[in-house]
Amino acid sequence: MGKEWTVHNPGGSRRVIVTKQLPGNRWLDMLVAADCAVEVCESDDVLSVDEIKERIGDRCDGVIGQLTEDWNADLFAKLAAAGGTAYSKYAVGYNNVDVAGATAAGIPVGNTPGVLTETTAEMAVALTFAAGRRVVEADTFMRAGRFHGWLPTMYMGTRFYGATVGVIGCGRIGAAYARMMVEGFKMNLVYFDLYRNEHLEKFVDDYSQLLVAHGEDPVTCRRLETLEDVLRVADVVSLHTVLDDSTHHLINAERLAMMKDDAILVNSSRGPVVDEVALIEHCRTHPDFKAGLDVVEDEPDMKPGLVGLDNVVVVPHIASATVWTRQGMATLAGANVAGILQGYPLWQDDDVLPFLEGEAPQATPSIVNAADLGDL
Repeated sequence: MGKEWTVHNPGGSRRVIVTKQLPGNRWLDMLVAADCAVEVCESDDVLSVDEIKERIGDRCDGVIGQLTEDWNADLFAKLAAAGGTAYSKYAVGYNNVDVAGATAAGIPVGNTPGVLTETTAEMAVALTFAAGRRVVEADTFMRAGRFHGWLPTMYMGTRFYGATVGVIGCGRIGAAYARMMVEGFKMNLVYFDLYRNEHLEKFVDDYSQLLVAHGEDPVTCRRLETLEDVLRVADVVSLHTVLDDSTHHLINAERLAMMKDDAILVNSSRGPVVDEVALIEHCRTHPDFKAGLDVVEDEPDMKPGLVGLDNVVVVPHIASATVWTRQGMATLAGANVAGILQGYPLWQDDDVLPFLEGEAPQATPSIVNAADLGDL
């Protein structure tokens, strides 16, 4: 049975398909204002390449797609053949998008940075504490009616104050998580990134001086030479890398073995960054080790054995799931497609918040292959 689609502004001169219903209305208003007939898939099922091709049909000007879809070169060629000139992903990462294939087809690839940073970092913090303080275990215990009174040794977990937090990938989200853990819990920071984050280092140094001025112990920030150096010294390791060939199974059995026996591993980046089979085995054999996962390797499926581990907290890819953020992502995706179709130039500011309220700029917020396609 075919998927149900809702058509908005059916008389529009341009045709845009949106492969999932998106939150809010601002994104839709932008597309309607650009004279687009907007066709939205109402199904929660992941659309296959063939289903998307069928919906594109013989004429389609643009698409807003999802991180669950396989946007390969063939699909972009189909969109181009239908007259399409715009694509935006409803996400910041684009590991499921063949950007080179899109560029070869002349299709700009939009994404939605700048509205997920703090929200995603907050979820990484939540997972850190849920795992470290054994919140899910204790909640399950309580709901099962097994609590019969306070005990000195019941559900003892990790103390974060003054410990060492390690961040792998210190871009926007990784740096935001680092600041939250340092400023909120006075943790010392070590990080690994291909590039030094001078802004983050200055933040920690300034904060450390403030602590000393108020009679408290200083905190430190060090960029270590290797990923392995971070794994060996950190009490908590949070992953904030992109997913590509170099980061697939970045955390494997060998590297898990380098971590402290009672360390906490947090992944809010992409599932395949962690070898899930190796993680399951490590958590089985190291009961004091803990993990907090927003993503899994074979999303939506979990590897056998993961569900039975009490020392793993896993949630269904909800790191960006706040109303403000998800509506903001939709707005940016809509603005990308509407901007391209109206011939707007590329936005030249990292701050995308002007698109979220009031009169939006006459610009296209974020195109990842803009340099390869020339000026928009």
